[in-house]
Amino acid sequence: MAWRRSKSTPGAGAQPARRPTRHGRHGRLDRSPVVRPPLPPLDTRIERFDLAVGTAAEFLRSAWPELREVRFEIADMPAASDDDGIPRWRVLSAEKRIILFRIPIERLSHLHRNDDLHRRMTIEGSVFRAAAEYLDRDPWDLGPERFRYF
Repeated sequence: MAWRRSKSTPGAGAQPARRPTRHGRHGRLDRSPVVRPPLPPLDTRIERFDLAVGTAAEFLRSAWPELREVRFEIADMPAASDDDGIPRWRVLSAEKRIILFRIPIERLSHLHRNDDLHRRMTIEGSVFRAAAEYLDRDPWDLGPERFRYF
């Protein structure tokens, strides 16, 4: 803090200088700040994919006790393709793991409409199909009330 002396009596009554209420860079008046106000966080494709997988996995864990110990993991791409093409997920029952491959699910899916809702439905459908394969059930059996809109 800067100190200044009063002009009337040198050396007596030293008081701190008051900082102005609005100051810019380096304490100078009437200058704008260098940085802008904080921007909203970026919403990336990867974050939206993680959110869709996470919410679908939590729904399935709450509905099916057999899935409570299963880890849902996300990987970018599978190591290699198999005879059926590029896999969208891998189920490892012995390790209690389901690995979803983000790039094949996002890029190789044929969407009815290319919007956020249909992309999310494609991701959730992949999670449901992978969990159904883990449980050896039909995907429609996992959440019948989730698909009854009529």
